[in-house]
Amino acid sequence: MSRLHPIVSVTGSSGAGTTSVMRTFQQIFRREGVDVAYVEGDSFHRFDRLEMKMEIADAHARGEHTFSHFGPESNLFDELEDLFRSYAEIGTGRVRKYLHDEAEAQSYGQEPGTFTPWEQIQDDTDLLFYEGLHGAVVSDTVNVARHADLRIGVVPVINLEWIQKLHRDRVVRGYTSEAVTDTILRRMPDYVNYICPQFSYTDVNFQRVPVVDTSNPFIARSIPTADESMLIIRFRDPHGIDFPYLLDMLRDSFMSRPNTIVCPGGKMDLAMQLIFTPMILRIVERRNAELVAR
Repeated sequence: MSRLHPIVSVTGSSGAGTTSVMRTFQQIFRREGVDVAYVEGDSFHRFDRLEMKMEIADAHARGEHTFSHFGPESNLFDELEDLFRSYAEIGTGRVRKYLHDEAEAQSYGQEPGTFTPWEQIQDDTDLLFYEGLHGAVVSDTVNVARHADLRIGVVPVINLEWIQKLHRDRVVRGYTSEAVTDTILRRMPDYVNYICPQFSYTDVNFQRVPVVDTSNPFIARSIPTADESMLIIRFRDPHGIDFPYLLDMLRDSFMSRPNTIVCPGGKMDLAMQLIFTPMILRIVERRNAELVAR
């Protein structure tokens, strides 16, 4: 953690909704005039799209059916921790981009599913913002979580997460239901060992819970909407959180535990604005005070 070079980390599995959270933070940063270095977790995959397909095929040929994007074999955990450590110490570090589609790839003159070359983050940014799979990962060899000043988890209940992934991969990526189901099953051990434990380290968790039947996510025809959901917001440390204010602003909300608010799912963006704007302002004020002291 760093007063001078703070890091905000949003973590969640594929299809959890971390990209939507990033858009809300972009609004906060733009409104408050915060200069941010953005880092996508996909850029720390070990293999590009074609290489990953080959690695999965090789793993299957060896009888290994749990090789996935979630585990250490297919991710650069050491490099991710090096980035967090370097940014916290000197305000820069090595990053690259993963080019998801034709639009992104065209501007770099590369193929979709490839990485851009490594480069240094520009100097003098106010903070680093990470969004991806492993922003709070802790293993036997790395501890990414300890370097972040604010850690946020985005965790739909598992059936909703599967529904979101099934719909995204079928509609956007053109995969079959069988292929997506195979991916879900293959990822499960790494999900349990490397995704779930991160939410013990996050400072704030957002979990969307549908109030419609999702008992069989593999036949769901549509994704439950925000208005068909409740949002559970859990604070790891409730000290300093103005719960009466939040409850007043988030109408129809209530506290289920001393550190947990439950509110209508449609209020997620408002909840994040109310909760994180003062947190970001405190982080920036602390950074500015440190700059003055030096």
